[in-house]
Amino acid sequence: MSRDFKSVDDYIDAQPDAARTALNQVRNAIRKALPRAEEAISYKIPVYRLHGERILFFAGWKQHYSLYPAGKHLVDKFKHDLAPYEIRHSTIRFPLSEPVPVKLIEAIAKFRAREAVESSKAKPVSHQTRRNTSNKAGASKAAGRKDRMR
Repeated sequence: MSRDFKSVDDYIDAQPDAARTALNQVRNAIRKALPRAEEAISYKIPVYRLHGERILFFAGWKQHYSLYPAGKHLVDKFKHDLAPYEIRHSTIRFPLSEPVPVKLIEAIAKFRAREAVESSKAKPVSHQTRRNTSNKAGASKAAGRKDRMR
């Protein structure tokens, strides 16, 4: 199914009945865990963002639904809880034939949010940001000189 979805509602409504219930539960779990997250469509699937950082994606398939990204730290942290599920290429696959592990999905969403916050704190200030900051400082100094000259 290759459609350009306008909203998460649109995405879920386009899924087969078997997937729709599970995807609504996944969505509700993520929204409960991340009440301030922005919900959007990116790469044609639902994504949740906090402070501009992509936290978690989900997608529905014929036999399963998936959560992305599941990096090494996340997989290590939830190793025992994730043991029954297939994890491949930073994707966790949950079978549609089993109950949705709502508490686990909430915990994963919160973990990903913490990872994103820590990652953004660790990022160095970009060259562009430094230049913009120095330009503002320079503009303020120039304005001060003009005021003194009057």
